[in-house]
Amino acid sequence: MRLAERAKNISPSPTLSIDAQAKKMTAGGIKVINFGAGEPDFDTPENIKQAAVQAIAKGMTKYTPVAGIEPLRQAICNKLAEDNGLQYEPSQIVVSSGAKHSLYNAFQVLCQEGDEVILPAPYWVTYLEQIKMTGAKPVIVPTRVEDCFKLTPAQLQSAITANTRLFVLNSPGNPTGVVYTKAELEALGEILEKNNIAIISDEIYEKLIYDANRHVSIASLSPGLKDLTVVINGVSKSYSMTGWRIGYAAAPQPVAKAMADLQSHSTSNPTSIAQAASLEAITGTQESVQKMVAEFAKRRDYMVDRLTAIHGVRCNRPGGAFYVFPDVKALLGKSYAGEAINNATDLARVLLAVEHVAIVPGVAFGDDNCFRLSYATSMDNIREGLDLIEKVLKALQ
Repeated sequence: MRLAERAKNISPSPTLSIDAQAKKMTAGGIKVINFGAGEPDFDTPENIKQAAVQAIAKGMTKYTPVAGIEPLRQAICNKLAEDNGLQYEPSQIVVSSGAKHSLYNAFQVLCQEGDEVILPAPYWVTYLEQIKMTGAKPVIVPTRVEDCFKLTPAQLQSAITANTRLFVLNSPGNPTGVVYTKAELEALGEILEKNNIAIISDEIYEKLIYDANRHVSIASLSPGLKDLTVVINGVSKSYSMTGWRIGYAAAPQPVAKAMADLQSHSTSNPTSIAQAASLEAITGTQESVQKMVAEFAKRRDYMVDRLTAIHGVRCNRPGGAFYVFPDVKALLGKSYAGEAINNATDLARVLLAVEHVAIVPGVAFGDDNCFRLSYATSMDNIREGLDLIEKVLKALQ
């Protein structure tokens, strides 16, 4: 049976692959310290789970409107107004089966063959694959650890051509935890608005933010930027609801309608019960989010302090999300127990095979001088895992 070319060009998610390999080893009786997880290690809050139980008891087990139930879409509008200073109508909201699904819908209705999409690197692995699925060309712009992995206005301007259709923004970001300031977004936004370039702004880590950092949505900076932007968000990360699969997009009316129409012929509505739980997540108490952020901040600080104390490691202190992205370029070209370490992929292979520590090499995100560690795991795991990583890095010759 012949596969379509688009199917042949899809690369599997390296992050999920690493996680699956680590879990397979664990199932075989091997203790693995897994830093690959892209989900909080906290349980879904009880009030959210109970909302789902009540929805089942009430018989909320049928189809819903494709774009989501009206109360949830209205709650999302209220949230966007209160948290982000953005005014939307429920008809401009499309609820989907996770933020990844929301992104897929947005890329599919905005991009086509011949378009170019500017994608700053390091990037979340799925952006690249979803751009490729549309037939558009990803234009990858590398950022530097010295710039905290932030795209500069000069880099953005240089990447724009007559074919540029879209710019992908992720703040707070995965894998770097980067948070753009309002001034930085204004500088990028001025260029994007002047060139009439559409924006996908992935804000899924919005509530997981630390220190004096503040999340700003680029869509809130001007009416013109709002008209160019599809805002992507969801409940997965902030409320520890990754398995519930609810994401959403806020977009100009024609774009929202196109996304809903596309969804009507793929998945139909997102799960009815998960929608009820998400309504409670957004409108209910936010105490669990605050507790989770406080714990993540402690883990982040410990992890960054440990990594930066290792000779040859450069590690920015992330402003959001739950990842660090240390740069080990200075240590590459060496070896460990006869194994060549020429890039982070080699380092990941050695760490998993020899010390049973799972990290995600930066090649998955467009920079194989770095690797990603998630601090969405216990402090005990973090301590033990960093001990083993330090052991390997200090033994490189």
